[in-house]
Amino acid sequence: MYKHIIWDFDGTLFDTYPVMGRIFKGVLEEEGIAEPLDEIVKHMKVSMSHALQYYEEKYQIDQKCIGKYHKQRNDTEINISRPFEGIEEICKYIHVSNRKNYLYTHRGESAIQLLKMYGLYDYFTDFITSQQGFERKPSPEAITYLIEKHRIIDTEAIMIGDRDLDILAAKNAGIDACLFTDRNEKHSSSDFMINKIQQLYSII
Repeated sequence: MYKHIIWDFDGTLFDTYPVMGRIFKGVLEEEGIAEPLDEIVKHMKVSMSHALQYYEEKYQIDQKCIGKYHKQRNDTEINISRPFEGIEEICKYIHVSNRKNYLYTHRGESAIQLLKMYGLYDYFTDFITSQQGFERKPSPEAITYLIEKHRIIDTEAIMIGDRDLDILAAKNAGIDACLFTDRNEKHSSSDFMINKIQQLYSII
């Protein structure tokens, strides 16, 4: 049984990729660039920095355009992002069954704001955001920090994430990993794969 569940944020706890994708698509359209939403989201799911670099190189968009995206995202996404169906119930279930939820995201304080907005914050024991300055996934640094700080037994911990980076960070830290994805193929390093949050109950 897993006693320590480490959650990624974007695409795992919250369904934010469509929101971020639509904002970026609108910014590109203002520049006269038409790009399919699903293509934008595909690149964002690799990583946000990858997506921005990809479109910088493809269309030679400048920092002013990227700055516009960040501003619009900061202004609007906090009001329209939502947790995936079933997230509140499973985080509460973990919490009340005397186990622990942890957040590990490359986001900043907006992740904490959204957890508070949707009544999820109190179900979490600790939070790793960009504010702490840990090496980015797939580095195991942040997960190793949580393991040491909370005296976590490796075999009792699992990372839930939607990207290869999440899975690799977990495996590099020596813990199990579960891929939350709409793809049909399991990541070669992941221990589990789910398409719906409700499937986690049988794993944890």
